[in-house]
Amino acid sequence: MAEIKDLDHHLIEIPVTGDDQKQLISAIKNHPSTEISQSPGHLLLLKLLQREEHLSGCRIARKETRLDTLRREIFQLCLFFFTFHGLFLTILFTSSSNVCEKWWIPMISSLSFCLVMVLLVQMKLFRFWKVCEQIQREKTDNRGLMRCIRELRSKGVGFDLSKEPGNGKRIKSSSVEIKWKPVTWCTKYFVTICLVSASGLVLPVCKFVVCG
Repeated sequence: MAEIKDLDHHLIEIPVTGDDQKQLISAIKNHPSTEISQSPGHLLLLKLLQREEHLSGCRIARKETRLDTLRREIFQLCLFFFTFHGLFLTILFTSSSNVCEKWWIPMISSLSFCLVMVLLVQMKLFRFWKVCEQIQREKTDNRGLMRCIRELRSKGVGFDLSKEPGNGKRIKSSSVEIKWKPVTWCTKYFVTICLVSASGLVLPVCKFVVCG
């Protein structure tokens, strides 16, 4: 019965008999995991890479939670925007005979509310896409760390300790570089564009409801 320990210090028992035991022991000694466990430098690097990979995963999880929060906040702002104008136009319609002479007052009130809401939504969207970019960078870094760990585990002491993990991880794909910036901006801030368009429609509707 041969007993070995892996890099995570788990005891593994392998039943062997006869001459196979010598071959097995020789294979275990030459295995990259065994080489790493016997090399302080490589073992330390492996532990550091694993720790950094774990921390990177935690950062990604926190940022994804932040994304979910921002999505809910943007949805709530948009819902409040349309709910307010639904109630606002209903109130104007029921009191139109009394406020036609001062039609500009509800228009200014509606315009002020629209500007505030559009600014709030735009700020949330800006933060949302900024967090998205941070997540993409973290995931790229994490993939580089995972590749480095796999390479270290497969090469053992043959792994170059001076090699930087995830080399070239900041290189952007050509599909991103050729995107037209105005189209990209419109895609990212489509919600803001919709709110601005709705605001532009509400202003003449206010006057029509009041004095129509």
